[in-house]
Amino acid sequence: MEIAKVKKMKRYYLPFEKSLKDLDFEIEKLSTSESDLKQLKDLIIQRENLEKEIFSDLSPWETVQLARHPNRPYTLDYINAWCDNFIELHGDKAFSDDNAVVAGIGIIDEVKVAIIGQQKGRNTKDNIFRNFGMMKPEGYRKALRVMKLAEKFKLPIITLIDTPGADPGIGAEERGQGYAIANNLFEMASITTQILSIVIGEGASGGALGIGLCDKMIMLENTWFSVISPEGCASILWKDSSKAPEAAKSLKLTPKDLMEHNICNMIVYEPSGGAHRHFDATADILKETILSEIKELQNNLSSDFLESRVLRYDKLGVFRED
Repeated sequence: MEIAKVKKMKRYYLPFEKSLKDLDFEIEKLSTSESDLKQLKDLIIQRENLEKEIFSDLSPWETVQLARHPNRPYTLDYINAWCDNFIELHGDKAFSDDNAVVAGIGIIDEVKVAIIGQQKGRNTKDNIFRNFGMMKPEGYRKALRVMKLAEKFKLPIITLIDTPGADPGIGAEERGQGYAIANNLFEMASITTQILSIVIGEGASGGALGIGLCDKMIMLENTWFSVISPEGCASILWKDSSKAPEAAKSLKLTPKDLMEHNICNMIVYEPSGGAHRHFDATADILKETILSEIKELQNNLSSDFLESRVLRYDKLGVFRED
């Protein structure tokens, strides 16, 4: 199992964070020299205030950029933080193992769960190994195999969503990519155990939906979920991918937008600066949220909870004219 490396990674600043980069440079310079402590404290306070100001009013496109931040925590980072004894399961018993998805059984504070999450890489080599978090048909079959195992032993299912989409390669299409995703949706609709889906980064297209059908969807604050990426949308509508910021606004893909349409059930707010700067705090907040929601889902479990799951999605296609 890979070890979380969030804390050791080199700092990376997005375009809208340039002012933070300048302040960090000044603070680091003063910290390594015999300087005026008052000046250093003033700079730190100035930086904290600026960070809060920047992250309190992000545009949809800036939210997309933040969800893709190269230092953002991935599935294995959270699993390593939550579970001391996670057992990863491999293969789909049909073709091969898909390294773009991590699936297995673990214990979070004495609560036994099945965890399935998409995993990206931290560098070129890892991204090739993980296929940039883009699942293939065997990945969806592996995920479903673990879900069926969880159903057998009555374990809650947690899915962690972070993908730019399903694998678009010829091989994946030849092996039935569309069918694999559709079959997962069909099977997940009737799985007789609780399913909690959490968007921890990108949630694009059927690649996300293939493990995202759930009883409750939670989104971290700086994430997005949409039928298509902003670049893909801009390329189709305007034949110009540079109009991605405009597309991001039109797609209504932020957690707040999705809450308004009842697609997202809860937003977990990240510490100011994002999950990549405050991983431990974010992991703790998310863990407590998961345990609380699992308990609530189990308390509300009844003979018709499958019907409630179907109704949750049935309502999404309803509109009203005033």
